[in-house]
Amino acid sequence: MYIKEIYDDTEKQCITRCIIENLTDWFAIPLAREKYIQNSAGKHYFCAYVKDKPVGFLYLKQTGKDTLELEIMGVLKKYHRNGIGKALFENAKALARENGYSFIQVKTVQMGKYKHYDNTNKFYLSLGFKELEVFPTLWDKDNPCQVYVISLTE
Repeated sequence: MYIKEIYDDTEKQCITRCIIENLTDWFAIPLAREKYIQNSAGKHYFCAYVKDKPVGFLYLKQTGKDTLELEIMGVLKKYHRNGIGKALFENAKALARENGYSFIQVKTVQMGKYKHYDNTNKFYLSLGFKELEVFPTLWDKDNPCQVYVISLTE
């Protein structure tokens, strides 16, 4: 497995489409998937490969002068729990530090709503993210938005 930063917007969109179309447990709404695909253009983007096949990706967007958001991360289910998500994040964290950012934030569904999102929450906590705030109706009442943050200056 290796991680590569991707610069070509068409390649970003192709990789994003290939992976999130296979992760409908987390990305169930077709319109939302399409938005993630389109939004990958112009973002800091990392892809994980196994034998030259894309198996995971993440991209970051700037949300403030000092903050990047891990807007989306996806790893094909077959490759979960193999360190791919952590490796993607470590590359993203290094890029954020190199570019002078102080924080990375991420949003997910609050712990306790859905088992697969509970695993997502545990994953972010294992990376060192801390709970910042819950927005009960940002997305909708059935999907309270948990915001996590990690400091890059510690």
